[in-house]
Amino acid sequence: MRVQINKQRGLSLVELMVALVISLFLSAGIFSMFSMSATNVTTTSQFNQLQENGRIALALIDRDLSQLGFMGDMTGTPFSMGMNTTITAGAVANDCVGGGLNNASLPNNTLSDFRVIWGYESGVSADSFACLTNVNSGTDVIQLKRLIGPPTLNPNVASRYYMATRSDQAVIFTGAQATPALLNGRFWELQHHIYYIANDGDIPVLRRRTLSATNGMNNEEQLVEGVENMRILYGFDSDGDSTADGFMPVQNVTELMWSNLRPQRLVALRIFLLIRSVAEDFSYTNNVSYVLGDKNIAPLNDHYRRKVVSATVVLENPVLMN
Repeated sequence: MRVQINKQRGLSLVELMVALVISLFLSAGIFSMFSMSATNVTTTSQFNQLQENGRIALALIDRDLSQLGFMGDMTGTPFSMGMNTTITAGAVANDCVGGGLNNASLPNNTLSDFRVIWGYESGVSADSFACLTNVNSGTDVIQLKRLIGPPTLNPNVASRYYMATRSDQAVIFTGAQATPALLNGRFWELQHHIYYIANDGDIPVLRRRTLSATNGMNNEEQLVEGVENMRILYGFDSDGDSTADGFMPVQNVTELMWSNLRPQRLVALRIFLLIRSVAEDFSYTNNVSYVLGDKNIAPLNDHYRRKVVSATVVLENPVLMN
């Protein structure tokens, strides 16, 4: 008796179609998994970028603000030209002169206190810096002046401004000039900074103007990308306990307050920064509103992630006291 065995030499059409369907489901699952993974990587990367950019921006401004008004041995003493203050450096080229009678890089001979801090909101305040033409509208600008410690024994870098001080005298000069002979005096580098926000293409950038003897205030530094808005609230003490009794926006700070001619004295500031991702994520739509102190930012409905960072800075120097 013979038994015939049929050997299958391939897949049937039905089996092939089933295999193809299963492969499609597996491929779709793998693609979905990779897509979710890529989205999570983008989200995590952008949140880390927001946090890091915010931290760096606050650290840069915080250090400047906390040392605001430090003028060496003259800290707390008004500058009076021809009496306790001498300027041998000459006029500052390309200077940025703010509001008020005595608000350039160097003190002048007007009967008004030398301003070590001043600010405004671009496009909103009546006053502004003529030297800045590209500031983003609706963002705060702040100007700071101080001496940089520790004192130096060799004030001879030609591009820098210096101040020789003792408790009753100040001499302002450049490193290209002969060092003044001021008995018991110490020498410090003079610093004038302006912080503001302006775009680089479509990326908002926190920028800073700095003072130099060779180029005046025409030196611009790009500090941190993605800083979209800055709001600063000014804290004044009116009862003499050295703590802020309230914080106000720049629009409410009067000329007398800037010049320290009222019972209030500036003792602290609150800084609010709105940080934006540098690149868009088209899988995300931002419909969130943000609060920067007293300011509300309505939803922009774009594809950028954002984060608000803030800090309160207590001023350390008595120069701002009445």
